[in-house]
Amino acid sequence: MEEQKFRKLNVWNKSMDLIEQIYRITQKFPGQEVYGLTSQLRRASTSIALNIAEGSGSGSDGEFKRFLNIALRSAYEAICAIEIAKRLGFCSTQEANILKSGCNEISAMLTGLKKYLKGERDVGHRTSDD
Repeated sequence: MEEQKFRKLNVWNKSMDLIEQIYRITQKFPGQEVYGLTSQLRRASTSIALNIAEGSGSGSDGEFKRFLNIALRSAYEAICAIEIAKRLGFCSTQEANILKSGCNEISAMLTGLKKYLKGERDVGHRTSDD
């Protein structure tokens, strides 16, 4: 069986790492947030990886870029949710900074990949095989 090309994308691998971090940190959120901020933050972070994967299987660069835009919006949503969690005292400033840094890195990589798909040279397109 052929390996899916999204698995080779650094941005997908980084997004998978972010999901793990978010799930670990949100386990400590208050129980009453399980259907609120915990769920929202987990869904936003998961959406990043899912949209990268789904878009990589599309038939065109234009369609892939559409999914990358959705992933980028999900990264911004996650940043906002992390800030809310920090302000409410659900996570420490250090934890929030680590998560936001990961989201910012992924956002930059998504932007780079979109530029690469437009034909512009950028490091965001590199795969783990480079």
